[in-house]
Amino acid sequence: MSKVNLRKTAFSLEDVFHEGGPVARVPLRRGAALAIIENPFAGRYEADIQWFMEDLKPLGLDMAQRLIALLGGAEYIEGYGKGAMIGEAGELEHGALWHAPGGYAMRECLDNSKAIVPSTKKVVGVGARIDIPITHINASYVRSHFDSMEVGINDAPKADELALILVMSTGPRIHDRAGGLTAKDITGEDGLR
Repeated sequence: MSKVNLRKTAFSLEDVFHEGGPVARVPLRRGAALAIIENPFAGRYEADIQWFMEDLKPLGLDMAQRLIALLGGAEYIEGYGKGAMIGEAGELEHGALWHAPGGYAMRECLDNSKAIVPSTKKVVGVGARIDIPITHINASYVRSHFDSMEVGINDAPKADELALILVMSTGPRIHDRAGGLTAKDITGEDGLR
């Protein structure tokens, strides 16, 4: 992380017991890890930015490990997603640099994961919030795990910062009943089904 200037991290945890229906025997847990870092490209156009992905890998791994611990361990994780908020002096492409370091970090920590990690990003002002999409870690088409978690920090990202985000969940939406492919029917061959 020699070239990553980290200002702060934040972690949050939700336990969802019901959505108006019966109380679940075991709550759904959703957790988020956020890292607020200096955007080394803020305020100017830079053609060569891919090198920064390598610098972000240790941060992604640390965030994934801490988030997994917050959720009780890798064996409980069934869903994941990632995203980035880019301060106003940055550009959308700066947030895209989080795709590989964030996604691969979670997949490395979750040995059984096969599905692509869903993602979102946007340029925002201080205090913005973003919805991070969540899908099943082994099969993107498992409809019960189509979910999201809203995250943000009141003082970030500043104009010259990036907010890098990882999200994980421990199961399907509470009261899922929209049909489609179920987790028990995953074949696990292609990351889709």
